[in-house]
Amino acid sequence: MKTPVGISSHAQSDQRPESRSQSLATRFTKSEVTALGNAAAAAGKTVRAWSRDVLLREAKRAQDDMLFTELIATRMILLNLLKPLAMGQPVTPEDFARISATVRNDKRKVAQEIQQQYLPATPKES
Repeated sequence: MKTPVGISSHAQSDQRPESRSQSLATRFTKSEVTALGNAAAAAGKTVRAWSRDVLLREAKRAQDDMLFTELIATRMILLNLLKPLAMGQPVTPEDFARISATVRNDKRKVAQEIQQQYLPATPKES
C-alpha cells in the first residue's frame, strides 16, 4: 500500500517506537569537549549520538559487570584447584570449602582489579 507524501509507515502503524522526549544536560571544560568530539569523530558519530550510546551502554553495564565477576570467580576456583593438583597434592573437601569461601569473599575485588588493567590511564584533574 502506498503511503501519502510526508507520512511514514511508522505513523500509520499501531507499533510506534517510543519517542525521545527527555533530555539530560551537563557542563564540560573546553578540553573535555575536545576529547568528547575526538572520541565521537573516531566512532564516526556526532557528539550527541556518541554520548547517548555511551550513557546507555554504561547504564546497562551492571549486568555485564556481574557476568564478568562470575567469570573471574570461575577462574579463581580453577587456578586454586589446579595448583595443588599439578603439584601432586590431593584436594580435600575442606580445601574445596575453603577455596569456595575465599572466592566468594574476594571475587568482586579481584574482578575490579582486573578491569582496571584494561582501562586507559586518565590524567588527574588539577
